[in-house]
Amino acid sequence: MDILLSRWRAVLGGGADPATVDSTGTELLDRWREPHRHYHTVDHLTTVLSIVERFGGSAAVELAAWYHDAVYDPRAAPPANEEASAELAARQLPDLGVPPDTVDEVCRLIRLTAGHAAEPGDPNGALLCDADLAILAAGEPAYDAYAAAVRREYAHVPDDAFRLGRAAVLHHLLGLPQLYRLPQPHAEWEAKARANLTRELTRLAATPLG
Repeated sequence: MDILLSRWRAVLGGGADPATVDSTGTELLDRWREPHRHYHTVDHLTTVLSIVERFGGSAAVELAAWYHDAVYDPRAAPPANEEASAELAARQLPDLGVPPDTVDEVCRLIRLTAGHAAEPGDPNGALLCDADLAILAAGEPAYDAYAAAVRREYAHVPDDAFRLGRAAVLHHLLGLPQLYRLPQPHAEWEAKARANLTRELTRLAATPLG
């Protein structure tokens, strides 16, 4: 947590009251540690931040990574969580000295993660979406652990309804022209991710309803 809090301080650049910076960062981390989260956790945040850093993301992309799942209620209908996360960023970031144009960009990027359909010519959107979807290209054991963690987050949903809803998500992702928009992630991850998604979809289809 200390390392993440240090990263939070660094991205804000020391332009705000240190106590406010720390209290806001601690509140965000508390959100990422909520007990109903099994995949959308601090580990996911850390992975996204690492990928953003690896590919030289701007402060707006890094701040969007911090906030993109800050509000996460599995019972909420899409895109309520992304909208609420963007609204949280819009409330908090001005008090942390973040310029209005950067706040606007952060909120735009957060909302973009609802469908991960970054448009051509949107490098910020491409990077955040690529980082958010990086798990899809993991090795089979890690991908299967991710899928199981998502199921635990939706434990309140009956099996048949979950299978139908999850299949719709997988079909949406497979229907994207590209899962990864940046050249290097696309080259390294695209085929692996599509294989994982197809494998999970096949497994879901093979499980009889009822």
